[in-house]
Amino acid sequence: HVKLVESGGGLVQAGGSLRLSCAASGRTFPAGAVGWFRQSPGKEREFLAFMRWTGSDITYGDSVRGRFVMSRDGAKKTVYLEMNSLKPEDSALYSCASMLPRLRSNPTMAREYDYWGQGTQVTVSS
Repeated sequence: HVKLVESGGGLVQAGGSLRLSCAASGRTFPAGAVGWFRQSPGKEREFLAFMRWTGSDITYGDSVRGRFVMSRDGAKKTVYLEMNSLKPEDSALYSCASMLPRLRSNPTMAREYDYWGQGTQVTVSS
């Protein structure tokens, strides 16, 4: 199994930026997909972004497209989520998730992922 650990969360003013990291401890990510999600109390996990290790395309959720940027390191040890122009409604627990390769998947759906980190809290003050 893959151990994922997020970091980089904290308190930030509206309009500010944060960069989150997700590290795969002791090994590289599975060669499927990796995604970022967030969840606020009482709400379902919301898809933010995902990428496949094959190719360079990144898919973003509507609420963060143009503000958030997902990236990865070349060694497949760490993925990042740069968050810009943060709004109070962005406050949530941010989690990364990793998916094993499979023939059929929908990486925008949280239920599709095999491994999850514990999350890092982001709070945006107004």
